[in-house]
Amino acid sequence: MDTKTFKRELQRSENYHRKGFGHEDEVAGVLNSEYQSNLIQEIRNQNYQWQRGEVTIRLAEAFGFCWGVERAVAMAYETRQHFPTENIWITNEIIHNPSVNNRLKEMNVGFIAVEKGEKDFSVVNTGDVVILPAFGASVQEMELLNNKGCTIVDTTCPWVSKVWNSVEKHKKRDYTSIIHGKYKHEETVATSSFAGKYLVVLNLNEAHYVANYMINGGDKNEFLTKFKNAYSEGFNPDEDLIRLGVANQTTMLKTETEEIGKLFEKTMLQKYGPIELNQHFMSFNTICDATQERQDAMLNLVEENLDLMVVIGGFNSSNTTHLQEISMERNIPSYHIDSADRIGPGNQVFHKPLNQEIEVKENWLPEGHLTIGITSGASTPDKVVEEVIEKIFALKKVAVTV
Repeated sequence: MDTKTFKRELQRSENYHRKGFGHEDEVAGVLNSEYQSNLIQEIRNQNYQWQRGEVTIRLAEAFGFCWGVERAVAMAYETRQHFPTENIWITNEIIHNPSVNNRLKEMNVGFIAVEKGEKDFSVVNTGDVVILPAFGASVQEMELLNNKGCTIVDTTCPWVSKVWNSVEKHKKRDYTSIIHGKYKHEETVATSSFAGKYLVVLNLNEAHYVANYMINGGDKNEFLTKFKNAYSEGFNPDEDLIRLGVANQTTMLKTETEEIGKLFEKTMLQKYGPIELNQHFMSFNTICDATQERQDAMLNLVEENLDLMVVIGGFNSSNTTHLQEISMERNIPSYHIDSADRIGPGNQVFHKPLNQEIEVKENWLPEGHLTIGITSGASTPDKVVEEVIEKIFALKKVAVTV
């Protein structure tokens, strides 16, 4: 399939919408009341610090809803208002935040179910309205929905679309796209659908394995087994690692994406020399500004003298997980929760340690004065952060006043 031509033709269709429906002002008021917080704004005004009794809260200076997420949620609300009686579906979660997704379910917006790893689009009928989430949808899903005669509302973040444009350029020049990401993540699934040949690497260790194979060769079957499900159909490491372009899932750690890009550039330089480098390697900056800002703010926050860290965001949120990684690397006791409901009853918290299942920690708030760092992923509303802070103050028997 010529994915670039298909996308261009789809965008010209009268059934395709990417700019909302003119209800921005009405929706903005609803979103402010449901997701904004006077307390959080006051803490921002107080230099991101809030002290009451024995508790000092230190907020990261960039956290929570990013522009792309706000845009996606606003468009979903607008869609419900513009199509008050039509069946509306989302191809996945609109964003990785349970409170926002549950609110949309209350608005009678359906979520496409996943059965055995496959989405069940049989529930979608001609004339239904289908929302593509902030992290996009695969070109195959778009084609299916277009063929069904659905009205498509595309809330894909422009930063994600920028990555798609990069892999299209790789494909045009017959380069293999090395995608730094999680191969099962919806964004990477969408990005890889626009690529030609591709290989998804999860981290720098996997990238080093690939680079070593490129220089020294190795066991082809071992390579293909190691990266099972993370490469394009018919991928051959002996033939498809000659010309490379680097791209990324926009929510990955910025520093690691940069290191992976430098590694493959160095590998190509070693293999082909400086004169031929440009015929074998290409890279574009596809790191999301909002992701970078939140990671930089977290790096600054962990330099403070903190007793513990609370990271708030969906458990399946990649950008939230990477904020948690930064805290763990500094050996700060850190708790990743997706809502205030994870705190209590009593002085316990149900949290998700890095790369593990949810577990309970008893007596997680020590006695005495505490300085607590708090940040949240790009899909987390300020209201959720407020609720977490209120729970913490309640446990420490301190009144929250604005």
